[in-house]
Amino acid sequence: MKLNIDKAADALHLRLDDSPITESQEAAPGIILDYNESEQVIGIEMLNLSKRTPYLDVSNLQVTTS
Repeated sequence: MKLNIDKAADALHLRLDDSPITESQEAAPGIILDYNESEQVIGIEMLNLSKRTPYLDVSNLQVTTS
């Protein structure tokens, strides 16, 4: 899994696996889902990140597993 925050594009992209993206679809305004050939969601992109999360401190992101 990979998380990329592009400050210049004001976007966040979460990639769940490395399989090729065969289709992308806007699920809601500014929320794009990427699908593989098995029609599984393998990526999520959020546009206009600073407007959606105005208090987000990207230097303080935490990852937890259970």
